[in-house]
Amino acid sequence: MNLLEITFDLSAITSFSIFISVVGYVTVFLALVILFYVFDSIPKLINIQVRQKLRKQGKIADTDKELQMVGEVNAAISTALYLYFEEQHDEESRKMTVRKIQRSYSPWSSKIYNMNDYYKKIR
Repeated sequence: MNLLEITFDLSAITSFSIFISVVGYVTVFLALVILFYVFDSIPKLINIQVRQKLRKQGKIADTDKELQMVGEVNAAISTALYLYFEEQHDEESRKMTVRKIQRSYSPWSSKIYNMNDYYKKIR
C-alpha cells in the first residue's frame, strides 16, 4: 500500500459520529473541571478540620499562614524520610549468578506433572 493512495473521504463523516465525538470531548472536559475543583478544595477542607481541632484545644489560628506549609518545607521533610527509609535496607551486591544444570531432565519440562489429579484417577 502506497501512502500516496490514501485519501480522506468527507462523506464518511455523519452527524451521529460528530455528535459522539462532541459528547466525548465535553465529557472529558467536564471530568477534568470537576477533578480540578475537587483537588483544589481538599486543602481547604483539611484546613477547616485543623482549625476545628485548634479551637477545641483553645489555640485559635487566625491566619492561614500558620496552617499552610511552604513547598520547600514539604520537600525537605520528604527528602529526609526517603533517606531515612533507604538506610534501613541492607546493601545487596546486585549480582545474579546463573548456574547451568548438567542433567537434561527436569520436572519443569515434564508434561505429566501438569495434569490434574482428576485425570490420573480416571486411568
